[in-house]
Amino acid sequence: MAKLILQIFSISVLYSLVAFPATGEEDHIFGKSINDKSMRLKREKLSHFRFYWHDVLSGSKPTSMIIIPPPRNTTTGFGQMNMIDNALTLGPELSSKIVGRAQGFYAAASLNDVGLMMVMNFAFIEGKYNGSTFTILGRNPVFEKVREMAVIGGSGLFRFARGYVQASTHSLDFKTGDATVQYDAYVLHY
Repeated sequence: MAKLILQIFSISVLYSLVAFPATGEEDHIFGKSINDKSMRLKREKLSHFRFYWHDVLSGSKPTSMIIIPPPRNTTTGFGQMNMIDNALTLGPELSSKIVGRAQGFYAAASLNDVGLMMVMNFAFIEGKYNGSTFTILGRNPVFEKVREMAVIGGSGLFRFARGYVQASTHSLDFKTGDATVQYDAYVLHY
């Protein structure tokens, strides 16, 4: 009887080894806590940046292109989407010094007013921020005097970035759609 039980047990163990082979996954960790000093993070600081965003739809070299046109029966442009690679400059003139590019898209996301969903990376090319980016996501009701959107992350000197931007229209050409918008960014970063 003991011999039969031992044989059944042995067959069960062999069956489980064949049916459920060892994968070695226990050697791989999906997530774990780490010491922030190992990342060489310095003290978090708050920085303020002011620059001008130039959305150029006209001319031979537009920086904003409609990639999805709106349906004909909309008064707010609902459904339109633009892809952008807009200059960020120190002053409101497009000829002012370029400090970076706003790359991403915006879409008309409101049925009742001109409200855009903005998704942009601000990629900087100037000074110590050269090669660093932070990302904006939020609602932009374009005809309000000041609009606020969230900074949701970043790279380079803006790793772990969070904060907000305030946008206010400097100029808008209703005929061409070209716009210059002042951005004030308040960014917490390391």
